[in-house]
Amino acid sequence: MRRRLLDDRGSVTAEFAVALPAIVLVLMLSLGALAAGMTAVRLQHAAAESARLFGRGDDDRARAVVAGIGATASVGREDTLVCVDLSAPIPGPVPLGPLTARSCALDGGG
Repeated sequence: MRRRLLDDRGSVTAEFAVALPAIVLVLMLSLGALAAGMTAVRLQHAAAESARLFGRGDDDRARAVVAGIGATASVGREDTLVCVDLSAPIPGPVPLGPLTARSCALDGGG
C-alpha cells in the first residue's frame, strides 16, 4: 500500500498537459510580434515611397503602392509638404489593433 503512494507514474503526462498551453501561448505571442514588426516595416516603407510619389505628382503609382500592401491611406498637403498616413491591420491569429505609419515629402507636383 505504501508503495502506491510514492509511485510517480503519469507525472510526466500531467506536467506536459500543464506546460503545453503555456508553450502554445508563447509561440502565438512571438508570431504575433513578428507579424506586427514586419507589417510596421512594410507600412513605413510604403508611406515614404507613396509620399515621394504624391509629391512628384504621380498619384496613380502612389495609390498602387498603397493598394499593394492592403493598407488604407489618407493624403494631406501642408505648405510645401505632402503627408501620407497609412493604416493596416496586423495579420495573424491574435486580433490586435491596426498599425499606422506617417511620412512626408516635399510637394513639387502641384
